[in-house]
Amino acid sequence: MITIITENAPPRLRGRLAVRFLEVRAGVYVGHYSVRVREMVWRLLRQNIEGGSAVMVWSTQDEAGFDFRTLGPNRREKVVLDGAPLVAFHPDRIVF
Repeated sequence: MITIITENAPPRLRGRLAVRFLEVRAGVYVGHYSVRVREMVWRLLRQNIEGGSAVMVWSTQDEAGFDFRTLGPNRREKVVLDGAPLVAFHPDRIVF
């Protein structure tokens, strides 16, 4: 399962995501696709996010059961501790 959450994404990108994923709420997309499709969608996000931000979360077979990536200006970033994905929060990074 893949979940994508976007903020301030251009309408063109949102439309492209809505073609493959179910938009369960504004900017929140859910679907069940292969690794190949996930990587293709990540490239699409990287090329078209412009000034927005995104996070992609997907199911894995490891202990955590999920992994994720972030893109764009964000106060949160991925940190791996003993193989577990965690989120570091940086309050000093002001995002407008």
